[in-house]
Amino acid sequence: MSDKDNILPLEPITRTLADRVCQQIVTAIVKGELPAGYKISEPELARMYGISRGPLREAIRRLEGLRLIERKAHVGARVVKLTAHELIEIYHVREALEGMACRLAAQNMSDREIASLKGLLDQHELSVEEESWSSYFQKEGDLDFHYRIVQGSKNAKLLELLGADLYHLVRMYRYQFSVSSSRPKRALKEHRQIIDAIEARDPELAELLMRRHISAARRNIENKLNQESETKGEKNG
Repeated sequence: MSDKDNILPLEPITRTLADRVCQQIVTAIVKGELPAGYKISEPELARMYGISRGPLREAIRRLEGLRLIERKAHVGARVVKLTAHELIEIYHVREALEGMACRLAAQNMSDREIASLKGLLDQHELSVEEESWSSYFQKEGDLDFHYRIVQGSKNAKLLELLGADLYHLVRMYRYQFSVSSSRPKRALKEHRQIIDAIEARDPELAELLMRRHISAARRNIENKLNQESETKGEKNG
């Protein structure tokens, strides 16, 4: 066997390891296990995930592409941390774009896709019941209600914007601001109302309900940010 034969199989193995650890770190960031602003330490993450530095660096590059990690001169790489203003701006954009996606989904989703999405909400309800309604964690892609709505719009540009550019940032803050609040139970109820409007083929109502849903999530975030600000003010006072 030649040296070339020995070397070639390593590349797909490295990619597979990078894929695995990238997914694990995405979940850790979304759940806040690696919090916003966390300084990336390659040795620490290599030990944490049982991976060598090569695949880990590839995973970190991918996380930068997903906008979950940012690298700054003289600072290094950190988990992204949005300002309150940036976060609220994203939610205003979501309200407009996901409202449009929901309108289109009511027109374009197949009956089979709608039935599948209703089944997904049944799975989500079981999941949040197990957590005593304390959190509403949705895995990425096809296991994410919002992603499936955008897919159902059949609009490639909306999928590009909401399914790639903003997707993981939105998941991160959507989950973390739902933890230990009454929001998970309300959010699931709102999801069911949205899919009912889509099933009824009512584009106007579907868009209205989605916009209300995201607006309510934004207000929940604003309230929590205000509470945190007041708490800090009391401590510093």
